[in-house]
Amino acid sequence: EGRVLAIAAALERHSAHPLAHAIVMGATARVAKAFDVDGFRSVTGKGVTGALHDVPVALGNRALMDELQVPVSEAFAGLLQDHAEKGRTAMFVAEAGKVIGVVTVSDPIKAGATEAIAALAAEGVEIVMATGDAPATAKAVGRELGMTRIEAGMTPEGKHDLVLALRKSGRVVGFAGDGINDAPALAAADVGIAMGTGSDVAIESAGITLLKGDLGGAVRARRLAAATLRNIGQNLWFAFGYNAIGIPIAAGVLYPLTGWLLSPMIAAAAMALSSVSVIGNALRLNRVKL
Repeated sequence: EGRVLAIAAALERHSAHPLAHAIVMGATARVAKAFDVDGFRSVTGKGVTGALHDVPVALGNRALMDELQVPVSEAFAGLLQDHAEKGRTAMFVAEAGKVIGVVTVSDPIKAGATEAIAALAAEGVEIVMATGDAPATAKAVGRELGMTRIEAGMTPEGKHDLVLALRKSGRVVGFAGDGINDAPALAAADVGIAMGTGSDVAIESAGITLLKGDLGGAVRARRLAAATLRNIGQNLWFAFGYNAIGIPIAAGVLYPLTGWLLSPMIAAAAMALSSVSVIGNALRLNRVKL
């Protein structure tokens, strides 16, 4: 067990992925040996590889093992499946062309995430989970969150293509993510929502950043955006209303019938009242329930 964790941590020390940080912290807490690997390589959506004393080592999913032509026994495959069905992310650790163990990471659902997803669904937003995790892991988490559409085992390109496909079908797409793997999808979405606790690349690719990584912020942002658009429409009616009434009278439309002309004093007051109405209406956004 100690060697498995030590090799996993040695590889992940070179990675910026949140799961890598968890593995390194877990190895430190369990006082695992500190190894140094050479030739570190990150294989997007699959895992990481390197060499320990000129012996090849790797940490990743089944796709990485297949790419490296490392055989996976039924026992190890079953062990990974068991953990995945419990909502854990499980990864194979390989050394010298053989799988020597499995490392699992539990990524607990953030407080308030279930409520945020339920609130968005209640407002007519279709929620899709797009994750690189194995299908069993994704389904276990999805069930807990009450989600029905789950896209698992996705690469960064797969997430990007999913966003483009939804947009081509006429949907307006908001994508929330926090990792490097999410950056292409964040950039492709109509609205990219990055978690402030995530990677810098994700934050740079997004249009909105939730500083505390709270998904409830996406619910509040959407409600505020909807209220702002309604307010803009109301303000346009105020502005056009005053002008639609005032300009014809000032031009003398009523003069042949009533002899009325618009006094400059009244015109000035109407213009001021128009501005006050628009500003006063806009200030109502401070009282929007988010």
